[in-house]
Amino acid sequence: MREIEVAKITDAVKRLCIDANYHLGEDILHAFSKAEQRETTSVAKAVLSELRENAKTAAQEEFPLCQDTGLAVVFIELGQEIHLIGGDLQEAIQEGVRQGYREGYLRKSVCHPFTRKNTGDNTPAVIHMEVVRGSSIRIQVATKGGGSENMSRVTMLTPAEGIEGVKKFVVNRVRESGANPCPPIVVGVGIGGTFEKAALLSKKALLREMGAPNPDPEIAAMESSFLEEIERLGIGPAGYGGITTAFAVHIELTYCHIASLPVAVNINCHSARHQEITL
Repeated sequence: MREIEVAKITDAVKRLCIDANYHLGEDILHAFSKAEQRETTSVAKAVLSELRENAKTAAQEEFPLCQDTGLAVVFIELGQEIHLIGGDLQEAIQEGVRQGYREGYLRKSVCHPFTRKNTGDNTPAVIHMEVVRGSSIRIQVATKGGGSENMSRVTMLTPAEGIEGVKKFVVNRVRESGANPCPPIVVGVGIGGTFEKAALLSKKALLREMGAPNPDPEIAAMESSFLEEIERLGIGPAGYGGITTAFAVHIELTYCHIASLPVAVNINCHSARHQEITL
């Protein structure tokens, strides 16, 4: 049985919150460059160039990519052979978020849903926990901005609507969102399970390497088909027109009840901020 001090988890979460807001992954930067080469209009190319330069400057100067530094969503894969010592895991994660947003000078955006009173430290974070085999702990932190999150939806289709019904819902959601989620976007799609499972899958889909296809060839074909349809919308970077409305569509699928077809769309902005570490 391996022991891990929860203080190490606090420190890891703190660093991930800061790094996610300062540094875009190489996969996302590559997506910017690839999109700039593909675009056919000077305006779209210019917007992509500015967004890529913004990311470069944020990393070099070490300040946030965007003024909206998000609500921290933390995914934990906890090895069942680990013994945590020195405190409570949930509180250790929340403390990591507090420290990260304070020490990283990140905007605190968490408030009561009705009074709108700010908690002042960007907690409580949203935590998703999964117990897995092994003696390590994987921590993934996504800092989710409000603009893109507001454009996300869950629906319960009838089974008869099938793949075409799912495609129509996803594409319409992007069309109706327009420029609000700050395109180019990443479209996470969760299919199956139950109402809440589909939503969770759509969020987890955003953590995948940018543009990496689902390992299931049939699902990968759906991702490609959905993306092609989204490109035809012509919304483009920042809503100024062009083919790069979305960098990628990532689909995660699981089994569901015979009477249901749950579908969730979780949209991420061009600053697809997430970082991870394994302890």
